[in-house]
Amino acid sequence: MSAAPVAVAPQIAEGVAPGAPGAVPTWSSAVKQGVGASYEAYVDRQYRDGGRTGTVSRVWFSIADGVLTETMYGLIHEAQIKQMRFAVMTGTGLSVEGTDTTSRIEYLHTDAEGRPLSPAYRVITRDRQDRFEIEKHVYTDPDRQSLVVRTMIRALSGPVTPYLLLEPHMANTGVGDRGAASTRSLSAMEGDVALSLVPSTPFEAASVGFLGASDGLTDLADGRLDHAYAPTGSEPGNIMLTGALPTVGRGQTLSRDYVIGFGENAAGAEAQAAGTLTDLDGALEAFTGQGEAVGWEDYLGSLTELPRLAEQSTDGGKLAYASALMLKVQEDRTHAGALIASLSNPWGDTVDATNSSTGYKAVWPRDFYQVAMALMALGDAETPVAAFRYLPQVQVTAETPGNTGATGWFLQKTHVDGQIEWVGVQLDQTAMPIMLGWRLWKAGEVSDAEMALMYTRMIKPAADFLVDGGTIALDWNDRTITPPWSQQERWEEQEGYSPSTTAAVITGLTVAAEIARASDDAASAHRYQAAADDYASKVEARMFTTEGTLGDGDYFVRLSRNEDPNDHAPLGENNGQAALPEDQIIDGGFLELVRYGVRRADAPSVLATLPEYDDLTREDRLRVRYDVGGAPAWRRYGNDGYGENIETGGNYGLGGMTPGQRGRLWPIFTGERGHYELARALQGGASEAEIRAIRETYVAGMEAMGNDGYLLSEQIWDGVGDPTVHRYQPGQGTNSATPLAWSHAEYLKLLRSLADRAVWDRYAPVAERYSR
Repeated sequence: MSAAPVAVAPQIAEGVAPGAPGAVPTWSSAVKQGVGASYEAYVDRQYRDGGRTGTVSRVWFSIADGVLTETMYGLIHEAQIKQMRFAVMTGTGLSVEGTDTTSRIEYLHTDAEGRPLSPAYRVITRDRQDRFEIEKHVYTDPDRQSLVVRTMIRALSGPVTPYLLLEPHMANTGVGDRGAASTRSLSAMEGDVALSLVPSTPFEAASVGFLGASDGLTDLADGRLDHAYAPTGSEPGNIMLTGALPTVGRGQTLSRDYVIGFGENAAGAEAQAAGTLTDLDGALEAFTGQGEAVGWEDYLGSLTELPRLAEQSTDGGKLAYASALMLKVQEDRTHAGALIASLSNPWGDTVDATNSSTGYKAVWPRDFYQVAMALMALGDAETPVAAFRYLPQVQVTAETPGNTGATGWFLQKTHVDGQIEWVGVQLDQTAMPIMLGWRLWKAGEVSDAEMALMYTRMIKPAADFLVDGGTIALDWNDRTITPPWSQQERWEEQEGYSPSTTAAVITGLTVAAEIARASDDAASAHRYQAAADDYASKVEARMFTTEGTLGDGDYFVRLSRNEDPNDHAPLGENNGQAALPEDQIIDGGFLELVRYGVRRADAPSVLATLPEYDDLTREDRLRVRYDVGGAPAWRRYGNDGYGENIETGGNYGLGGMTPGQRGRLWPIFTGERGHYELARALQGGASEAEIRAIRETYVAGMEAMGNDGYLLSEQIWDGVGDPTVHRYQPGQGTNSATPLAWSHAEYLKLLRSLADRAVWDRYAPVAERYSR
């Protein structure tokens, strides 16, 4: 019989924790099983207190490996917590949740078909040696700045003693934190932000320390909690807060509730937590929207097209409902309509967190467009309009801080408050805001009067840039842009002529011409359409090689650095990969020409490229398509290095950029191909057999790529590399970014396209002009 674990619970707090500033911090795993936030109703399409949902909660959380990970308060990128987990002392040693446990996740509230009704989760971790199991219920209080974690710890084979470990990352860094610990609360603060974890029952003991020196997990290495440091003192650093729980006897369950409040100081944060603790069941009911409370069930109920989209699924609508939740969760709650790419930091567990970083918790107009269009497809009548109205904040004007050059283009990447982060010029990101506006206008969601104002303010400057380009003078960027040549294509890595970028530019200019005519600007309308016609007439001449080294030599290249796709010019080096001739690199960007209506699905240039795109016999370095579990999937392009290392299994960039890095498969491309196959089927009348085949291949394929929380990742594992060093199975999401909003958006748009029997992103004026 194993000996009972021993927990030292000193009652007298010791002095200041030693060891500042502690170990170098990192973020946590980006393989999220769940993300969540409360539903907050707009007040006149803005976020303000006093609306139907009361106080606006600005708290987001994420879950990975069964533990609470990055938790944000304030703006959506402002992490305040790295992770909260339990370490459990057993009769045979210490087991740390996330490292020594397996996990599974479920939604707390589902309908009769098992479809999620809110992003509240039940998370169960189990010790790999079956010594204990921990169940956690995680959600936020929609009326306060607080997060709820209700826990049940079960001792399975002998007594266990659990310890709560909370690692703050206040103010979005892992350094600069100060902390205080008592049996009644654990607190951390930096600058004007603080958190306080309040337990429903006081801890047996509590301590705060610096990671790797005096933290609770380091202290427990000898099986005993020997210290109870109360403050960190005047020296800040990378800290951990620890709370000891009572020993749980074999076969028994210990239930404890924890609420983490946030505020400007520790007292304010503790008040938020204490308020929530008074009615945890009521907070969950409000979060979900049960009874008279307005919550997530109400939002889902407002999505008029969601039931119709769910009918096109092969999983009963589970991923469709989860996708609707994921897209709305990943919107800032201060800047209405600010739609981010992912509530994660890619490969975060090996990324230095010394400095503030948004990761993917930021605005890219391209991802933004995909999400807004998917929300439109769901029947959300408010968020896409708020998104459209948000866009001028991220467009370059004469007033943009630091800008002395061309205007009208949209910033590459920004914080949700518009703060500039990256300044590369990607012409699709300038075209897509015009495209979104046109769709909203034609749907009657944006009035003629508002469109006239937005034409002057935003659309005309953007369209002018797509025609004229200009010299950039912002931060490091001093390049001259001559459209449709783009400084960066949609993967933000290479300059030149890109099929996907050019498709968006032609589409943006064509619909801009229609908006210009409605705004009594006939001269600009003529100019925009003339430019679009010119770009469309030269698509093949600029980007279709007839002397390629792959297959029969006729296909669209990923990118042409100049106007000669037959010159075998090398592309630039990227992500540790050596430069290769442009004709050796294939991607799926040419399918966007069909999606928007620039080319027919049976255009000779498109049909000629499909065999090269789909070639399963090509060497792994240049191969793009891999079939995973019977579903077709594609990499971004051949020679892609944006992913885990083939040789070591290490994260992207770990140890520097090396040739071993390999970009994996993206669920997005399964959806893109599904859209193309639908477009091709529709040209021939689209028999029910063809529609069924698309659903069973591409819809079901994307559904199979989701994890147990119905979250879609940026990349899934392709099986290439040494199997002894990789922890993923083919088709499983990698540590790149989960959930990726674009992946969920592409899935929902494919469902809408099938429901309508029409490609959702197809633009009638474009198709009528160029796809006859």
